[in-house]
Amino acid sequence: MIKNSELYDVLKWVALICLPAFQIAIPALFEVWGIPYGDQIAKTLNIIAVLLGTLLGVSNVNYYQKKSEETEKEEDPYRLG
Repeated sequence: MIKNSELYDVLKWVALICLPAFQIAIPALFEVWGIPYGDQIAKTLNIIAVLLGTLLGVSNVNYYQKKSEETEKEEDPYRLG
């Protein structure tokens, strides 16, 4: 779980904005300049973006689930556990 919100925000920006933008731009630019492996690099970036997005989503769910549990404990002083 990511505990630093600034790191989370940066990683989220990379996963949702940066990597998909490069994934679109690289094959087109590589084709224009005659550089090989543009499609392979784009697919690799897409895989990394999906992996990072999934990990961030799991981290986000865990964070809010833990926060919800802490809030419930604070609201009910007689709750056991």
